Amino acid sequence: MSKAGTSSWLLIALLSIGHFFSDFYNTFLPALLPAASANLGLSLTATGSLIMVYSLTSSILQPLLGYYMDKHGWTWLILCTIPASALFICLAGMVTNYWQLFTCITLAGLASSLFHPLGSAMLNKATTGCNKGISMALFIGGGNLGVAIAPAFVLYYLYRFGTDQLLWLSIPGIALGFACYLGKVHQIPISRTSTEQAQLSGHAIPWYRSGNLLKLNIVMGLRSWPQAALPNFLVLWLAQQGHATSLAGGMLTVFLLGGALGSIGGGYVGDRFGRKSCIILSLMLCIPALYFFLTAHEITPTTYILLGLSGAALQGTLPSSIIWAQEMLPANAAMASGMMLGLSFGLGGLGAAVTGALADYIGLQAALLWSLPALALAAFITYLIPDTKGCYPAPPSIQTNK
Repeated sequence: MSKAGTSSWLLIALLSIGHFFSDFYNTFLPALLPAASANLGLSLTATGSLIMVYSLTSSILQPLLGYYMDKHGWTWLILCTIPASALFICLAGMVTNYWQLFTCITLAGLASSLFHPLGSAMLNKATTGCNKGISMALFIGGGNLGVAIAPAFVLYYLYRFGTDQLLWLSIPGIALGFACYLGKVHQIPISRTSTEQAQLSGHAIPWYRSGNLLKLNIVMGLRSWPQAALPNFLVLWLAQQGHATSLAGGMLTVFLLGGALGSIGGGYVGDRFGRKSCIILSLMLCIPALYFFLTAHEITPTTYILLGLSGAALQGTLPSSIIWAQEMLPANAAMASGMMLGLSFGLGGLGAAVTGALADYIGLQAALLWSLPALALAAFITYLIPDTKGCYPAPPSIQTNK
């Protein structure tokens, strides 16, 4: 392997590990909030406001922050994002009043929101043409693995050591910041040279005039509906079906680990067969898997397989959607990434709210099943988007900023 190739895969590895820790710390909040709320005597309204703020700062702001990353570069911020996420989310368990907790959660969310568009745009620049999908899949898979591991790990840690010792968990995130500095991750340029900008200016379409990008955002928002609804309502749904709620932890892990594996498979399929084909295939695979899972009357090994397959199919769409969006907005790769990683998940949260509202009238199982037509609609809209090939000419070897 050439020196440039080795350097490229080192950068991809560091960014993927960074995504693991970013999402690992990003998933602390659900496990941390009950303890923090009890310690501070917070009302449910105050707790809900913290969840809303964290959702806004960690997800919804990603496209806006990505826009400024594209415009100004500021790649050095990548060195601060993981340490800041680690430090502030761990400090959130040690604060003594609501506003300190609010500040820590806000800053942790902003750090996470900065990492995702910046990290994925840098990964795009560090990757050769025919491996963009699999590289993005490793990046996404790292984040999914962090999400899958964090809840059980944090709950055990808090039970074993308490919130007073939570700050020790920030050490890996801070250490990774130093590793990224030594690996020169911050020297990956995401802003374009004057020559590249001149080549793009003649035919580039502004993001707000790209109908295809709008369609892709709708697709990923619809796809995020069951992705958000199922984990949030899984415990309640199991209870309504007469199953022990203790099953929820294991089943949620299966769903999330399936997503981690599915993202890697989706990246490979997208590289070989095209982004459009990968997304349509994943969505159409998810519909029957999720239907038979939701209509199962007992928990069997097949049920776990269907749940893992549903998670894999949903996450299999993500690497292709990010690369495809970056191809649609070549001058705004970070912003495009923020749309796919942040905005679409925010839209999925709105879908989960619709599921909850429907459940009050038609029951939770029927409400969850109503997310399946959203996947069919997403597949149809994807069909209307012009295709791109899955493999592209390899760019010149990576040149880092001096």
